[in-house]
Amino acid sequence: MDFTSPGPLISGQAKSAWIAEARELLRLALPLAATQLAQMIILATDTLMLGHFSKRALAAAALGNTIFFFCWLLGSGPGQAVAPMIAHIRGGHADAAKPRDRRQVRLVTRMGFWSVLLLTPPLIGLLLCTRHLLLAFGQDPDLATNAAIYATTLGFGLPFALGFQVLRSYATALNRPVPPMLVMGAAILINALGDYALIFGHFGLPRLGLIGAGMASAFSNLASFVLLTVLVEVLPGLRDYRIWRRLGQADRHVLTELFRLGLPISVTMAFEVMLFNGATVAMGTFGIAPLAAHQVALTIPSLTFMIPLGIGLGATVRVGLAAGAGDRVEARRAGFTAMGIAVLFMTATSMLLLLFPRAIASLWLPDVPANADVLALAVSFLHIAAAFQLADGIQVTASLSLRGLKDARAPMWIAGASYWLVGAPVGLALGFGLGWQGLGIWLGLAMGLAAAAILLTTRFIFLSRVK
Repeated sequence: MDFTSPGPLISGQAKSAWIAEARELLRLALPLAATQLAQMIILATDTLMLGHFSKRALAAAALGNTIFFFCWLLGSGPGQAVAPMIAHIRGGHADAAKPRDRRQVRLVTRMGFWSVLLLTPPLIGLLLCTRHLLLAFGQDPDLATNAAIYATTLGFGLPFALGFQVLRSYATALNRPVPPMLVMGAAILINALGDYALIFGHFGLPRLGLIGAGMASAFSNLASFVLLTVLVEVLPGLRDYRIWRRLGQADRHVLTELFRLGLPISVTMAFEVMLFNGATVAMGTFGIAPLAAHQVALTIPSLTFMIPLGIGLGATVRVGLAAGAGDRVEARRAGFTAMGIAVLFMTATSMLLLLFPRAIASLWLPDVPANADVLALAVSFLHIAAAFQLADGIQVTASLSLRGLKDARAPMWIAGASYWLVGAPVGLALGFGLGWQGLGIWLGLAMGLAAAAILLTTRFIFLSRVK
């Protein structure tokens, strides 16, 4: 497959058009999925190495990550909005290389960097409050202190992580998904070496444990941004837009549109992640073993989720190109193609989680008597994860297809209702009310995802209908 050429819009309604759309979507989505998977592998590497360092360090990292990723989500929305805005610019013109269109693409990307500069200071301030936030949620003071140290260390890489998101959206919207994928592959190695050296004290470096894991991840974010910046500057098709030109000039209209589209994107993702982070906080009240089991079990479906997420990101561009060109038939086909491919993949991963839960969990936590309680809980959680794989794949591809239509507010409200009026109450009622603890919390997660899948799919059907 040639991953560098721009994908054409597909015309007609025959079976061959659906096959052609699937081919174009996969050509774009596979590198995106690989990039998402690489990002999760970095987190999984931290989890894996901290799990071998100590259960207490693993639990503290789980809590610290809840705050850091909440901050990342709040800041990444405008950067993610760069992709559908550029897709609409390209789809709306027969020749997307015209000087005017290049200026518009450059302007959108430039304002993406402005959003990073505007959002980073308050988000860093929020990270500095990690300990107080965790204590307010009833966490163990020692765990809260260590989690705050970890989250604050991660914070040094936050602006670079947000800047990477802008560059990645820019490259993706131009049908150049491979450079971010290659950069994330390098970041995996950088982070793994950093973890190995700084957590355990190898290569003559100090044994820093939890702080070392945070330093390694922060540096990998910095390296990712620098490497992708270099590729954007040297690769044909990316350097031509000269995105750094007149970086100091603002455009209030474009910046406003980025925030108008991006903030609901941030809130939508935050609603979902806050549900899972809230589940992590709830697990912390049940003890270290349930919390560690939750972190191990959550890491695994989070990895499988990266594939439909990458497919959905590809759908954002494909749907956006069609919407910009005014082709509702193609926009609808692109969205449903993404959902169908996600269903096929998540069916396969669901079977793996049902058949081999203990073997999979043991990859993250050694199967020794000292970890028996954690592994037993992780297996029960993975059985539930197997059940919600399909819903998770459908809801993310439907949501990202809607993003291609520049529909952000309705998905935000749908996410809020699904996760916090369905998922959270069910989890609390079962986990605390009926005393099912972690099992009840995970059943609540499954119910929230199922509600989101149904409502978001219905919304896409309604908006993409051919009049």
